Amino acid sequence: MKAVIFDFDGTLANTLPICYYAFQNVFKEFDNKDLSSKEIKAMFGPSETGIIKENLTNSNKEKAIELYYEKYLENHSNLVKRNAEIEKMIKHLRDNGIKLGIVTGKARRSLDISLKALQMDNCFDVIITGDDVINPKPHPEGVNKALSLLGVENKDAIFIGDSDADIQAGKKAKVHTVGVQWLPDYQTVEFEIEPDSFFNSVNQFVDYINTVFC
Repeated sequence: MKAVIFDFDGTLANTLPICYYAFQNVFKEFDNKDLSSKEIKAMFGPSETGIIKENLTNSNKEKAIELYYEKYLENHSNLVKRNAEIEKMIKHLRDNGIKLGIVTGKARRSLDISLKALQMDNCFDVIITGDDVINPKPHPEGVNKALSLLGVENKDAIFIGDSDADIQAGKKAKVHTVGVQWLPDYQTVEFEIEPDSFFNSVNQFVDYINTVFC
């Protein structure tokens, strides 16, 4: 194995609560709608700018997008905490010469906020956001683009995610897929398409990597 590519929200960081919070503020402010986390989760796929443009009925979408980022930034430190196990895993993979990537539906702007806040901004060899693709997950465009930029063949990479869209994207890109539920908030309770491997703890995954690949 030469590369590990990660989803971000619910996989590398417990950022789903801040995403829900920011979207709830936007839809309440501009559409006067009180949306549940489940209703917001059903919109996931495009970047947050895409979600707002596609789902907000209010025509003032650019102001709504700015409010999203304002709320995302202002409450990030309260709702998103660093995770020592994930930080240790990233260091372990890097120390073993494995290339690391992110393929996320998030827009670059919010991802940068999170990476900086969590001190992960210099950990990855390639980052593909929702701004960098035409077709979001479950389409494999993002994974394929990451593989190309990393210079790694699909047989030498794995893709890790917490949602059905992640697993579908990985399978379409013909990489080894890993489903995870190792953070407090994740997108998929039961995977409709079975991942090649599944882990509900970071340490369990690291043991697997050490046994099979390192």
